[in-house]
Amino acid sequence: MISKTTISAVRALIFVAQNTKDRALSPRLIGEALGESPTYLAKVARHLVRAGILKAEKGVKGGVRLGRPADSITLLAVVEACQGTILGSYCQTGCTPEFVCAYHQAAVELQEAIIGVLSRWTLDELVQRSHGSEETVTFPCFIGIKPAMPQVALLAGGR
Repeated sequence: MISKTTISAVRALIFVAQNTKDRALSPRLIGEALGESPTYLAKVARHLVRAGILKAEKGVKGGVRLGRPADSITLLAVVEACQGTILGSYCQTGCTPEFVCAYHQAAVELQEAIIGVLSRWTLDELVQRSHGSEETVTFPCFIGIKPAMPQVALLAGGR
């Protein structure tokens, strides 16, 4: 249902939101910090830049930063940027909604539920809920990074 690309995008967005107060981050740095291939993270970042979720900056200090406030970036926007529009219409005949089979009705109901949940969750909420205080380790099941990683400064050349 949710692709590896989308999961990598969410992880990268949380990392970027936590670590780009004053500068853009390179996909290489993000990939290394998250244990992902930098080349793969660059591909993921391109999806997010095209959707306006990230903003790309060129040059020596280039990289990516959030393209809009974290509280306006929904999981739905991320999923659609990486996977395309969520479709729930499986009817092969092109029927009108009032004249469809029970399976089609269930599929539409599932699509509406998925869109509803993904629309309610924002990047800001994910960042806020991904860790407690600076001393606690974040949830390793998904993010696997601390809120302000000391290695970010090292990977960025100490800037």
